[in-house]
Formats: sequence, C-alpha cells, structure tokens
Amino acid sequence: MTNNLPDPAPVGRLIEAFRWSKTMFTTASLGLYDLLPATAGSLARTLGLNPDALERLLDGNVGLQLLEKRGEAYYNQPVADTYLRKDSPHSLIGYILYSDRALYPMWGHLEDAVREGTNRWRQTFGTPGPIFDQFFSTEENMRTFIMGMHGFGVLSSPAVVRAFDLSRFHRLVDLGGATGHLATAACEAYPGLQGVVLDLERVIPVAREMVAQSSAKDRITCVAGDFFHGDLPEGDLYALGRILHDWDEAGIELLLRRICAALPKGGALLIAERLLNEDKSGPLNSLMQSLGMLICTEGKERTLEEYRTLLLNAGFSQVEGKRTGRAVDAILCDKL
Repeated sequence: MTNNLPDPAPVGRLIEAFRWSKTMFTTASLGLYDLLPATAGSLARTLGLNPDALERLLDGNVGLQLLEKRGEAYYNQPVADTYLRKDSPHSLIGYILYSDRALYPMWGHLEDAVREGTNRWRQTFGTPGPIFDQFFSTEENMRTFIMGMHGFGVLSSPAVVRAFDLSRFHRLVDLGGATGHLATAACEAYPGLQGVVLDLERVIPVAREMVAQSSAKDRITCVAGDFFHGDLPEGDLYALGRILHDWDEAGIELLLRRICAALPKGGALLIAERLLNEDKSGPLNSLMQSLGMLICTEGKERTLEEYRTLLLNAGFSQVEGKRTGRAVDAILCDKL
C-alpha cells in the first residue's frame, strides 16, 4: 500500500532545515568558528558555556560538514574557514549574524506578512519607521549588515561586471555601493575605468576601508550622499546593486528617472538583482528572497520583463539581462 506513496524526503528536509540554519547561526553568534581548533571542554571554560550542550552544538556542526573532530578537538572544515571566520576575506559572517538577529525572528511572522502584505519590523521589534533605520540603528548593526552584503558582493560582483563588455565606459558611479565591492570589481576588470562609491555618510568609512584593499584603489573615490536626494555624481555608467528590490514601483520609478536624467547620452545603467523566471517558477533562491523582501522591505524580486517595463517607462532603452550563475544577475540598459 505504502509503495505507491511519494518519497517524503523533501518534506523531511524542510522540517529539519530551520534546525540546520539555527545550528550554524548560533555557532557563529558565539564566535566559535574563530576559536577553533579547540576541545569542547576548553571552549566551555573560556566562554562560560555548558560543556555537554556545547559538545552537542559542535557535533551538530560535524554532522552539517562544517566542522571535523580529531580526537577530542574540533577543527573547521575548509568551507567554515573560508566563509564562517571573521578574519577571512571571503567571510559571510556579517550576513549570517544579520540573518540570526533580524531575519530569523521576522520570518516567524511570515503568516501575518502574507495576510497583511507588509513587513514585520514593528511586529518583531516594536519599531516603526523606514527599514534602513533598523539596519543602521547602531554602529554594530550597520557594520554587521554592510559586511554581510560585502561577503556576497565579493562572490557575485566580478561576474556581474563581466556579464557585459563595459570597456566603453569611463566613470562608474555605484549608487548605494556599500563597501564598494561592485565598483572595485569593475575597476579591477577594466583598467581604463574610474569608480565612485556613493552611500550614506556613516557607511563611507567602511567603504574606504574595503576599497583600500583593492589593486584599483587609486581609481576609486568614496562619496557621502543619498541617491534619492541631491545631485548625483557625474558618470557615464551608473550601477545599482541589490537596491531596486528594496522598493515598490513608485520608489523605483523615482530613482530610475533621477538616474536617467543625470546620465549623458550614450550612458547606461548596470543593475545587479536576482531575476525570477518569466513564469515565476524559479529559481528557488530568488523565490525565497522575494518572500524575504516581503518580510523586511517594501519591495520584491522581479522578472526581467518587469524590470524592462520599469526601465523603459523611466526613459531607458535596449534593456538586456544575463544570468551570472551567482547570487545576483545582471541587467544593462542604455540612455540614447
């Protein structure tokens, strides 16, 4: 009788999935990946943790293939050394901590978000107001969020700037550029390109710190500003990396029209966003990210055609999109 039943494994994996995430989140929050190799006993004494409970947490990481155990000592697997240590140049720890402290509790209210169609900041944390006021509520929260975006940007921006031939451009202005990972990748890929990173004044010290590590640092300037207000820095190529998905159509239209007006003829806009399939059947990470935007912003993920409509309405033309195989895809559109 049961031989005709479908395999329950997909459901079983989803039942377990939040436990896997929280195991990694907790280990990262405790800073354990930065303290290995060590034994559970020595870590428990150092951090004031329950030895038995800590051993279970570390063993869980072994099961998740993030750690390995040799004798009594625990060691990071290469994937943990690369992405889960704070001192790694490819660290994703910022986004992991942000996921643990902000996204994880907000996702607990997904049902209410679906009922009401609005984000869950007030319900979760009791704080109203603009979304980015929450991200930047303290210097620690701001840096955690910015460095979380940096980790993903370092992995995806090189593919974004090579998705199209950008060699005809002279000056790229990365709007809301955070740590400058996209401008840095572009200037490293195109020796004739100058770069400008525009972001809020509080972000600029972090941007300068990250840009200073690039071989193209002498061609990149970091400027404080708000892309919704005031004049935009001059450039023939503007970039928006993971910006448009934060906003509703009215906010996007306002921003795109400002950019189009600032561009010279022959200039262009480079956009880095996750693209949904035209029938919205996938990719899975984009679908999940779109739910995430419901939880914490006014925006959502979109198809290339949806972006094309917004861009053409704002005055752009020749909209082309490409999949990068990375966390974000690339769109390039011209101003004729």
